[in-house]
Amino acid sequence: MMRQLEIGLLPDAALDAATAFMALYLEAARALLGESDCTALAILLPPAEHDHTDWRRTLARDLAREVTPKRVNIVAGHPDDARDATLRFLADAPGVTGQYLVCHDSDRANQSAPQT
Repeated sequence: MMRQLEIGLLPDAALDAATAFMALYLEAARALLGESDCTALAILLPPAEHDHTDWRRTLARDLAREVTPKRVNIVAGHPDDARDATLRFLADAPGVTGQYLVCHDSDRANQSAPQT
């Protein structure tokens, strides 16, 4: 069964956000992965600027390696249709692990570019 760990707010600065995640949420993630009925974990993070990409990819990759054959993926985005679709995909994708998946806001994606 795929579990989800939803993280609320994190600091804006990438280094501070990484530090906060490790201090406040890493053990909770490991505890969920330690449960016998957990086969996968999706860690849900809020959207962030591009400079957060490295620590998020590293977290996904290294935590997945630590708990193999269980799966770990990081999903970033607001709760919306795109994030829901990504989670449905991950729940039925036994070969996908160690990935950082960014979900774009579906409302913004459906808006047309302004006319000039």
